[in-house]
Amino acid sequence: SRKLSQRMAEPTYDYDYFVLGAGSGGVRSARIAAGHGAKVAVAECSALGGTCVNVGCVPKKLMTYGAHYAHDFHDSKAYGWDIAQEPTLNWGRFIEAKNNEILRLNGIYERLLNNSGATILRGKATFVDPHTISVKNDEGEKTYTAKTILIAVGGWPFLPEIPGKELGISSNEAFFLPERPNRVIICGGGYIAVEFANIFSGYGAKVTQVYRGELWLRGFDQDLRTHLKAEYDRQEIDVRFNTNITKLEKTPTGILATYTDGSTQEADVVMFATGRKPRTEDLGLDKAGVMMDEKGAVMVDPSLRTNVEHIYACGDVVDKICLTPVAIAEGHCLADTLFGGKPRKTDYSDVPTAVFSNPNIGTVGLTEEEARKQHGDVDIYRSSFRGMKHTLTGKQEKTLMKLIVHPETDKVLGIHMCGDAAGEVIQLAGIAMKAGCTKAHFDGTIGVHPTAAEEFCTMRSKV
Repeated sequence: SRKLSQRMAEPTYDYDYFVLGAGSGGVRSARIAAGHGAKVAVAECSALGGTCVNVGCVPKKLMTYGAHYAHDFHDSKAYGWDIAQEPTLNWGRFIEAKNNEILRLNGIYERLLNNSGATILRGKATFVDPHTISVKNDEGEKTYTAKTILIAVGGWPFLPEIPGKELGISSNEAFFLPERPNRVIICGGGYIAVEFANIFSGYGAKVTQVYRGELWLRGFDQDLRTHLKAEYDRQEIDVRFNTNITKLEKTPTGILATYTDGSTQEADVVMFATGRKPRTEDLGLDKAGVMMDEKGAVMVDPSLRTNVEHIYACGDVVDKICLTPVAIAEGHCLADTLFGGKPRKTDYSDVPTAVFSNPNIGTVGLTEEEARKQHGDVDIYRSSFRGMKHTLTGKQEKTLMKLIVHPETDKVLGIHMCGDAAGEVIQLAGIAMKAGCTKAHFDGTIGVHPTAAEEFCTMRSKV
């Protein structure tokens, strides 16, 4: 009778699991939880798929493909192709095709959620109390209760507080420009800024990239950072370090940017890629009692639980490793733990990642700087060479490959590449790292010839 009375006293909820945000992490967690038998709802106020699908990885990669055609047209002459007339760009047609592909993916996300049995709630979700969520849209406002809640609302770009900042754009707007700008200034030194410099330059714009620091891509291996700078110099992308924008002004012919040294430059578009913030400002987290750090990121323990026992968070909103596959892994682990009887935690070690610059960067494991800090002396194997393709084109573009090895255990601590298809190569390198590969494994593997990747198997001399 005691057990019966306890069950009768337990509150009832509309949902077992309520997910705020239908981005990569939220959708994966909702689908898996529903597959485990939970009653799941997902609230989203924008397009399904979150940043990655709509204003992130997917359209960015499509744009990098498009930007590279200018190089391919030029290189084709060395391989016997004569193009009858100079290629022309129809920017509008490309943007329309890109938008249609995103709409297709939005539909796939919707079907995945519906087929899993999860309920999609369209509207802005905010906390009313620790177990109650309000969802508001044009048709009105409804409240729902849930036993367990996941915050997966992602992040949002922010612009620096300078005079005229409203004249600038972020990466969000860059995906929907009605015309290709002729003159672009990009402010920032992270991977988003680096990638868009490549995109706009490849599409024919005159690009200036400014960054306040000594060298871009902080956190990446130093050799990769300096190598890519040399490649951008070769492509006549004007990269300026120790430089920042202090104000923007509208002119009859564009936007005038003033730099920290007092100099000015006019452009058609000024894009800020100066960071992203967790999108937590208007979630009502105070009403739920959820704690955030000074940046607005939701604070979680290793199991992704907040300070409120039944509320969890994953993805960019926790500001740990802001990558789509990490958010997906977190969401999946969480659903398995909470509803699948398979408790596990996300493994954040040796996460491979890529920068879709031109040429690409691929990296996994420790940088040389990190390796020396953790292990002292390490063995470095490095090779820089002109790829086979450019022996005919005459271009001086170089590929860089680097292995960082523990001198006593022979274990590979880091793998880094800058070159064509580096993003593809580094995915398999990441598997090797997870398996605990050693330099002897690389040396004992027969290379695929002729490829750039075989260089990883032939580097014998330490630098």
